Amino acid sequence: MWKNRSSPKFTEMQHSRRNCFGSASGGLFVGLAVTVLSFAVSGALAQSAPPAGAAVAEYIHGEMQRQHIPGLALLVCRGGEIVRAEGYGLANVELQVPVTSETVFQSGSMGKQFTATAVMMLLEAGKIGLEDPATKFFPDAPAAWKDVTVRELLSHTAGFGDYPEKFDFRKDWTEAEQLKLVESLPLAYPPGTKWEYSNLGYLTLGLLIHRVTGEFYGDFLQERIFGPLGMRSTRIISEADIVPNRAAGYRLVKGELKNQEWVAPMINTTADGSLYFSILDLAKWDAALYTEKLLKRASLEQMWTPVLLKNGKPNKDGYGFGWFIAKQHGHRVISHDGAWQGFKTAITRHVDDQLTVVVLTNLAEAEPDKIAEHVAEMYLAGTPQANP
Repeated sequence: MWKNRSSPKFTEMQHSRRNCFGSASGGLFVGLAVTVLSFAVSGALAQSAPPAGAAVAEYIHGEMQRQHIPGLALLVCRGGEIVRAEGYGLANVELQVPVTSETVFQSGSMGKQFTATAVMMLLEAGKIGLEDPATKFFPDAPAAWKDVTVRELLSHTAGFGDYPEKFDFRKDWTEAEQLKLVESLPLAYPPGTKWEYSNLGYLTLGLLIHRVTGEFYGDFLQERIFGPLGMRSTRIISEADIVPNRAAGYRLVKGELKNQEWVAPMINTTADGSLYFSILDLAKWDAALYTEKLLKRASLEQMWTPVLLKNGKPNKDGYGFGWFIAKQHGHRVISHDGAWQGFKTAITRHVDDQLTVVVLTNLAEAEPDKIAEHVAEMYLAGTPQANP
């Protein structure tokens, strides 16, 4: 989870994507959205058991007001079962549409865990190996790619950088053009010697999935993950399609609420985090991670283990494959955040306690990671308090 604004996990999208349009300035939030932050719309599956329900709701209300968040969806699960799934505030400020448990948000980099799962499925099928060099799949790539492995692409240790500072997010890049761009950039460091968050590494994994399977990675996800789990709202982003319950993304500019910036359609289909999903779909995803419906237990554990660098030490941010791994009070926590086009998201899975908290928001400046962490602490403490 993001610990502060200098964390690599925060800059993953802010630096490489949001900053291409310029960052929003601070100031007091003004406008219509402020009138809706004092109520919650509960999903059909929400269960609020006092005192936890009242305390959590009070905390959420307070954080939405403090952070000026128009809309938020909260999911809490124990052992793969929903404890609460509910919406707060507005999914669309202009139309005054409330957030519900079915509201669809953009994933940002939370989507990387699905890309990583797809790669592991291909590993179990014997179609790729973690030590396979990138040149096996991209034979025309620079010679330096022969030292880059699938394992390193999954764990941000390949030496791949991020989107260039002047990258044009309003150009409709084809997959061939995306690959050519990545291949044109020199490795930032020798593969396996450092950890540096890389959206381009995961973009490349999406292209790898396409080359191995012969189908667009998003179609592979639909066939192998979303469809089988009944995740009916989860899909690749498309602003052209009619998407039921789709939330609008927002940002603050000099204290005033503005709509998200526009990007070209192909840039919203890359494997570094370009999904739509709802908290009800993520409840199904969370439940599946307790089983072997998608992957064998050994594969899941490998994804949830910090990757070692070539010096034998864990990478500095405790990253596995599509997940950050940490310890809190001696218990393992796996998590990931996302930030893209006026949305901020966070999932935190306290696996030893079988507690999962997901927070989806539609404001670029929101801090859903902090909200998810505190809600988890409230449930783990057993006697939740409204204030941190």
